Amino acid sequence: MLELKDLKKIFILQRLTDHMLEKLRPFVGVKRFKDRDVVFREGEEAKEFYMVYSGLILLEVSVTPVMDITLGTIKPGYSFGWSAIMPPPSQYTTHAISSGNSEVFYLPGKELQAMMDEDPELGYRFLRGVVNILKKRLERRTEQFLKTLRSHPDIQKPFWE
Repeated sequence: MLELKDLKKIFILQRLTDHMLEKLRPFVGVKRFKDRDVVFREGEEAKEFYMVYSGLILLEVSVTPVMDITLGTIKPGYSFGWSAIMPPPSQYTTHAISSGNSEVFYLPGKELQAMMDEDPELGYRFLRGVVNILKKRLERRTEQFLKTLRSHPDIQKPFWE
């Protein structure tokens, strides 16, 4: 079984009390992946919420049948697989691929949802962490999108000129 000090290295869990972490701990599993191992694929049923302990996980989407692009890199301490905490049926919206050797913690989505329902303070603290992380990701993606738009040749010069 994982120690509390290991769980406290995960940013989203740092808002939880030791008592709350003790409630979660029996449900937390560990998976190890090698380079290019698939954690999950876009469209699969979202059953587990993941937290990177070591290594890197790439979030990718297919843009053509032969080309995937990386939307983001999940570093140690960060989480992915948010779809698992959504009401079922829920599917993952990206592929998650290990970049090098990675060790991830995971929580079954149903158990995590049940704990958040049974302990509203745990749920509030956990979801507050989710909102903060998603806000940062949205801001980063918005900036990337705007940067791409600003550099597009058709936007450099107004159409009326």
